[in-house]
Amino acid sequence: MTAIETDGGGEQELPRKKFSGKKIVMFVVVPLLLIALIAGGLIFSGLLDGLLGKKKAEEAEEKPAAAEEAFDPKAPPVFFPLGELLINLQTNERRPAFLKLKIQLEIYKEEDRPKLTLATPRIVDTFQTYLRELRLDDLKGSAGIYRLREELLQRVNAAAAPVRVRDVLFEEILVQSQ
Repeated sequence: MTAIETDGGGEQELPRKKFSGKKIVMFVVVPLLLIALIAGGLIFSGLLDGLLGKKKAEEAEEKPAAAEEAFDPKAPPVFFPLGELLINLQTNERRPAFLKLKIQLEIYKEEDRPKLTLATPRIVDTFQTYLRELRLDDLKGSAGIYRLREELLQRVNAAAAPVRVRDVLFEEILVQSQ
């Protein structure tokens, strides 16, 4: 309590005002919520990307695309034989089903051949792991073979990085169920 002087020379105490729960909510919680909402909006809208370093990450992702642009279509193609793969496919029946693939990889530069040779065991392992999960229905028709090519291309580029593979080419595809 604070004291004030009155005309009679005595002091009179005035009561202090206390903060009520409503005032605390109005002056503390609401501004904090507004700040959080504004910050979230700025982050999700992308206005803070430069401050958060996302532009640098996007530029790093664009560099592999630049390697594809540097590919000279007039240069002779460079192929890397991966060899033959024989895979036991998943079936719901007791009869086994097999997939035999003979694959060539098209690479951008001849200089990448030694690096790809070193990565071959990793590539074959990645292919085997993926192919063992396939079913006969996954390989039906040209759409199934196209999906297979795209999946293998994605996996070979992950396994052989930093070498970039341009395409996966099938020399032989044989699906056999007994």
